[in-house]
Amino acid sequence: MADPEVFEAGDVALQSGAVFPGMRLSYKCFGELNAAGDNAILYPTSFAAQHTDIEWLVRPGGALDPDRYFIVIADLLGNGLSSSPSNTPGTFPAVTYHDAVAVQRRLLTEQLRVKRLALVYGWSMGGMQAYHWAACHADMVERAAVVCGSAHCSPYNRVFLEGVKTALMADPAFQNGRFVCKPEAGLRAMGRIYAGWAMSHGFYRDELWRAGGFTSLEDYLARSWDVAFAHRDANNLLAQIAIWQAGDISACAEFGGDLDRALAAVRAHVLLMPGATDRYFDPRDNEAELPRLVNAKSAVLRPIPSDYGHRAGNPFAIPKDRAFLEAEVSALLAR
Repeated sequence: MADPEVFEAGDVALQSGAVFPGMRLSYKCFGELNAAGDNAILYPTSFAAQHTDIEWLVRPGGALDPDRYFIVIADLLGNGLSSSPSNTPGTFPAVTYHDAVAVQRRLLTEQLRVKRLALVYGWSMGGMQAYHWAACHADMVERAAVVCGSAHCSPYNRVFLEGVKTALMADPAFQNGRFVCKPEAGLRAMGRIYAGWAMSHGFYRDELWRAGGFTSLEDYLARSWDVAFAHRDANNLLAQIAIWQAGDISACAEFGGDLDRALAAVRAHVLLMPGATDRYFDPRDNEAELPRLVNAKSAVLRPIPSDYGHRAGNPFAIPKDRAFLEAEVSALLAR
């Protein structure tokens, strides 16, 4: 597989009115673009993830099949590969999903010559980007798969993120608005909070963590969650939390904060696939959005029947959930 490439976007005007000098977007491609330029799948990354963390889903014969589709994994701003606090001189400006999606569109049209997207597929923050694409760039999107995501960050979701952010910033390494060194204690605290939210009541009740070879609950927490974010830059994590908390497909000049109007702008075939036990992106958010997708070619809600909570949407080691996800995405691609 090819190494990642970088789209040099130049100086980019942001939603805030600020100009981001020399913005860079990291991406990785699989497969080949057809002559019509319409067999592309955009696969944006999720929170803290880089393309190497999610490319497991791209495989011949799978739903994201590089033998049939031209698949582009776009690294979200703030993930350490695209422009991020860790690789950008000076103060990192506030960026939004709208900013990220706008530069992704430039990558696709200017550099890769994509005419139309057969699918935008994303999990978690990637799912929120897929929703932004479907609403704000409806002219390019044939299908959208929103896996464990929503059209806007709910108040409940924002409260979870406030807890994560506050635990991280409580570390003494946070000084004058940024981390001056690695916040070891803050990152561990962040992981322990995530452990409670990422998985479900049933996951812990039935000790499903034993399937991963863990010998006790504490062993699971220590080896899985205490180190979950240890390899990430804490300033990058804060930047992506800010993007997540402000997520709203209607928060732009085109829709003026009117979520109903933004949802009505979606014209793609839409698959909403929440985790049935997800606590970040509660299935009730997608349930409320579904009837408001009034102009979508089709819109279906397929909750993942799993006790793996939010992780059910990224089931690289959960065969049952993986089979469910791939079957639903394959059905979407057949529409």
